[in-house]
Amino acid sequence: MGILDRVSRLVRANVNELVDRAEDPEKMIDQILRDMQANISTARTQVAAMIAQEKELEADLEETNNLSHEWAEKAKRAVAAGKDDLAREALRRKRDNDENAAVYRQTHDSQKQTVEKLKQQLGLLESKYQTTLSQRDSLVARQRRAKASMQVTEFTSTLSPLDASGELDRMERKIRGNEAQTEALEELGTDSFDAQFRELDYDLDLERELEALKSGSSQVSGELGAGSSDASPATSQQTTPSAGSPSQG
Repeated sequence: MGILDRVSRLVRANVNELVDRAEDPEKMIDQILRDMQANISTARTQVAAMIAQEKELEADLEETNNLSHEWAEKAKRAVAAGKDDLAREALRRKRDNDENAAVYRQTHDSQKQTVEKLKQQLGLLESKYQTTLSQRDSLVARQRRAKASMQVTEFTSTLSPLDASGELDRMERKIRGNEAQTEALEELGTDSFDAQFRELDYDLDLERELEALKSGSSQVSGELGAGSSDASPATSQQTTPSAGSPSQG
C-alpha cells in the first residue's frame, strides 16, 4: 500500500509539473475568473439555502413559543376551573414546547452564525472577483511583457557576439570585393577609350609621315628633272666639234 501511495504521489507530481509548463497565464487568469464566478454563484445558492433554513428555524421557534404560551394560559384556566388533571396536561404540553423551543433557539443561533460567516465569505469572494476582474488587463499585459522579455533574453543568450561580428566582417569583405570589381571595370573602360584615341593619334602620325614622304619625293623628282635639261646642251655642243674635226682635216 505504501509503494502504491508513493507511485501515485510521483505520478501526480509529474503531471502537475507538465501542467505548470503547459500553462498559459492569460488563459489561466480567464479560467480563474470563470471558476471564481462559478464559485460565487454556488456560494450564493448555498447562502440563500442557509438563510431560508434560518428563517424556517426562526418561524418554528416563534411557533413553539406561541404554543408554549397558549398551553400556559390553558393551564391557568384549568386551575381556575378546578381541573387539576387538565392543568397538569396543559403544563406537560407547555414543557414540551419549551424544550422544543430551546432546541430551535440553539439551532437557530448556530444557523444564524453560519449564515453570517457564509455572507462574509461570499462578500470576500465577490470582492476578490471584482479586484481580479479589474486587474485582469494589467495582469495580461504584464504576462505578455514578461513573455516577450523572456523570448528576447533567450534569443540573445543563444546569439553569440563573435558569430555576429564574424558575419559582419564577411559581409564587409564581400562589399569591398564588389567595390574593387566595379573600380576595375571602370578602369578597363577608361583604358579602352584611351587606347582608341591613342590609335587615332597614331594613324594621324602615319598620315603626316606619308604626306611628308610624298612631298619629299616630288621635290627630289623635280630637282632631278631640272638638272638633266641643263646638261643636255653642253653635251650637244661638245659632241658637235668632235664630230666635225675629222671632216676638217
